[in-house]
Amino acid sequence: MGKYFGTDGFRGEANKSLNYEHAIKIGRFLGWYYGARLNKKAKVVIGKDTRRSSYMFEYALCTGLMASGADAYIMHVTTTPSVSYIARVDDFDCGIMISASHNPFYDNGIKIVNNNGEKMDEETLLEIEKYIDGEIDVPVAVREEIGRTVDYVAGRNRYIGYLISMTKFSFKDKRIGLDAANGAAWMIAKGVFDALGAKTYVINDNPDGFNINTNCGSTHIEHLQKFVVDKGLDAGFAYDGDADRCLCVDEKGNVVTGDHILYVYGLYMKERGKLLNNKVVTTVMSNFGLYKALDKAGIEYEQTKVGDKYVYENMVQNGHRIGGEQSGHIIFTKYANTGDGILTSLKMMEVMLAKEKPLSELAAPVVFYPQVLKNVRVKSKPDAQNDPEVQAAVRKVAEELGDTGRILVRESGTEPVIRVMVEAGSNEICEKYVDDVIAVIGARGHLA
Repeated sequence: MGKYFGTDGFRGEANKSLNYEHAIKIGRFLGWYYGARLNKKAKVVIGKDTRRSSYMFEYALCTGLMASGADAYIMHVTTTPSVSYIARVDDFDCGIMISASHNPFYDNGIKIVNNNGEKMDEETLLEIEKYIDGEIDVPVAVREEIGRTVDYVAGRNRYIGYLISMTKFSFKDKRIGLDAANGAAWMIAKGVFDALGAKTYVINDNPDGFNINTNCGSTHIEHLQKFVVDKGLDAGFAYDGDADRCLCVDEKGNVVTGDHILYVYGLYMKERGKLLNNKVVTTVMSNFGLYKALDKAGIEYEQTKVGDKYVYENMVQNGHRIGGEQSGHIIFTKYANTGDGILTSLKMMEVMLAKEKPLSELAAPVVFYPQVLKNVRVKSKPDAQNDPEVQAAVRKVAEELGDTGRILVRESGTEPVIRVMVEAGSNEICEKYVDDVIAVIGARGHLA
């Protein structure tokens, strides 16, 4: 990760850690990088979520792009996966999504994808950072070289058509609840489900610039749980602010997490001979209950660092077809190069209809193990993590747990913190083993 760009773009509080000047410079660099440097007029597609500051960043990015000679195609309010899709299929040099995903309204972010709809490579992001910091210079366009903006709502409509084409099943007679999180999904999700024949009930589809993710969406799924039960719906799907993730609610009001989704769709793929390599890609934070269920189903798995970026990299390198995170970032590489919340909900509907089973029955084999995670502030993360006695304590816990649980000790990517997590048969067992390891960290003098 660089100075500004992390695993999910340049994110921060609007006009504080991420300001309009940053956006102008990002546009300036990309317009030049894909234009004059490559001896052609650059084409860049831009989408945004419903935050008030997204309009400011949209115009700032367009200003920078046009000043460097690029044409900016504006999709307006749309989802992150739609920008990824359109950048890939409509011959754009790159795509930009303005969103801070599940963060509160006062935060925002700038996410850049390449012409294949994948997260931008580290080398290019580091070059953008150099320009932001004034280490390199970029010329302005003049006369006929100056760029323009193009209204490109047609791109969003094309993406909607693509989603509708993703299933061969009719949703007729299915009563479905959608929580749009007052975010990007509000322009798209209902239309897709309606077109497929569902009786659709939507909540949190009235964005005002300030209510995105506020007590709604995948980060506050309890509201959709109550809604599904009260309305007697067949299922519910909750998205986050930019709709690149999805969590589900079954007909009984139970939450169906990303781990459940990986199991349900992974098994569906295996049964049809579509699970290439017989593997599902997870992160280290997936629940032990998922791995037990996959083992029982005869499905293998890979584990990556936390972050959908690492899941996708593993999938591409090894040719795997499905992967994701417990938070609902699910990637289907046959259909998309990024997590797509609406696509995920359509795929879960597909399994329900193909197997003629309710979501509760499909997800039942994944029984979550109790989990305790504690953050320990330390003087040095590497010193604490690599201490031989700490490692010995971790090995001892792992041996005692055997196949009844697991322990995970990892460094925070942003804080001076070691995270100690145990999953086991009861909270009491988890607490005991977590505290045992923390005690050794303290006894060795690593606590801050």
